[in-house]
Amino acid sequence: MKNTKDYRKTKLACYLGFVTQAIVANFTPLLFMAFHREYEIPIADMALIPAVFYIVQLVTDLLCAKFKNINYRRSIIVSAITSAVGLAGIAFLPEFFHNPMVGILICVSVYAVGSGLIEVLCSPIIEACPFPDKESMMSLLHSFYCWGAVGVIVGSTLFFTVVGLENWRILACLWALIPLYNIINFATCPIEPIVQDAEGLSMSRLLKKPIFWLFLLLMVAAGASESSMAQWTSAFAEASLGVDKAIGDLAGPCSFAFCMGLGRLWYGKKGQNLNLLSYMKASGVLCFAAYLIASLSSIPLVSFVGSMISGLAVGIMWPGSISLTSARIPGGGTALFALLALAGDMGGTLGPSLVGLCTKSSGNDIQSGILAASVFPVILVVSLLCIRGKRNCQ
Repeated sequence: MKNTKDYRKTKLACYLGFVTQAIVANFTPLLFMAFHREYEIPIADMALIPAVFYIVQLVTDLLCAKFKNINYRRSIIVSAITSAVGLAGIAFLPEFFHNPMVGILICVSVYAVGSGLIEVLCSPIIEACPFPDKESMMSLLHSFYCWGAVGVIVGSTLFFTVVGLENWRILACLWALIPLYNIINFATCPIEPIVQDAEGLSMSRLLKKPIFWLFLLLMVAAGASESSMAQWTSAFAEASLGVDKAIGDLAGPCSFAFCMGLGRLWYGKKGQNLNLLSYMKASGVLCFAAYLIASLSSIPLVSFVGSMISGLAVGIMWPGSISLTSARIPGGGTALFALLALAGDMGGTLGPSLVGLCTKSSGNDIQSGILAASVFPVILVVSLLCIRGKRNCQ
């Protein structure tokens, strides 16, 4: 039996990996006004930045699913390198282009590759470690994305308040030190393969399993349930707290990420005493109720509370879906984790898109959009009921 103490550095490296993913996903949007002032980039053009980020991340997920034999250590080190280079590069590269947006998008593409690799590889790296309570450990691991998101938003805001937004390049380089340091961790920590290369299932074999399509639907619903509300919490914060957009953009996403992190942390500490599938069903029901509160209440503060409750509820959905799938389809290998990440990201794109479309069609009523998105926790619960009824996962 391997000593779990030997894998403490592995755990630290993966924790910092998810913190890095939170940094690259949340830092650049905080610079939109700096880009607008210094480079005279129209605000409307800034939508290209998150679009390119998520497209490159999706492509990375898909490529990881397609290639069966991936060297985990080399690939996860590449994730740290590309994250550090992309973050630091955004401070300098735009200056070398006549159109600075080209340099920004190049850097975004580079660190999006790192984000995609982190998303695909950190979960199986932890899953392969000899920890006794893997479901709890997976939830705890994913909580570090939430703490990273809170940290980068609050830390960056404090930096800009004290030092000034014009010094954003310094902060970009400071944030890049985290993945740079993590290169050492990933290079020296023990890393076990989730399965031997020859035994891992290919993407085509996985997709031929009917049960796997249920797990993919579960991941889509998990990603959509999380992102649908996360993308609109700033609007709820503005309305309920009576603050301007800048404060709302901080209060909403930070509060939601904090609540989601608490949900994951709590399950990480207490989950060994709970049935994961039953707990996820209860979370889905709670999430649906929270969506109804947020979308139907005429009192802004109550709607805001509903959005925060949904943050607590969705915490287990993404890591729990990964744990359920890996337990029901042992030997899935890298392709399994990559396809799950791809499905989750697709849900993360589908959910906010549905909210936006329904909001627009209802005369810019955000609550109507949120009400439409309440279908996703319902889909999650139905998927869990179907999974529970299928004992044969071959």
